[in-house]
Amino acid sequence: MLLDIMLPDIDGIEILNRLKENPSTKNIWVMMITAKTTEYDIISALDKGADDYIKKPFSVMELLSRVGAIARRAKDQDKGENILEFNNIVIDNLKRTVTIDGEHVNFTYKEYELLKYLILNKDIVISREKLLTYIWGYDYEGETRTVDMHIKLLRDKLKEKRKYIKTIRGVGYMLSSKE
Repeated sequence: MLLDIMLPDIDGIEILNRLKENPSTKNIWVMMITAKTTEYDIISALDKGADDYIKKPFSVMELLSRVGAIARRAKDQDKGENILEFNNIVIDNLKRTVTIDGEHVNFTYKEYELLKYLILNKDIVISREKLLTYIWGYDYEGETRTVDMHIKLLRDKLKEKRKYIKTIRGVGYMLSSKE
């Protein structure tokens, strides 16, 4: 779905919230297309479940490329396992839930996707750029701490299991089965 934020009758972010709250529409891939370009607007939309964010004005070629990237991720996701496990961290992809040592833990959409991607790629170093491209769906030009901030939030929710997320200085992160 291509969705603008500034709509005449209802805010696009409100539509995004309704889509992600409704079980029958929560898995629809959403790309925000908007003239709102502040970092707050971008991060807010992505954290609420948008899969990509493109600023106006944009080129048709960029739009097509980003839609293609989302389609590839959707195809890859369909091939994935329904249940992922790592050291008593269990992700149920059908229910989009996470349990840690049998206890349900709430994750935001991006935290969930980040944890899932780390588990799918355990013991592999993943660069910040690759995480941005896969999780946020775009190549960010310049320096960003979005990934670092989300890793911190993820570690906080993992509590004792936080030790498995390793920072690879100057590169990115790795979920390691070794302590």
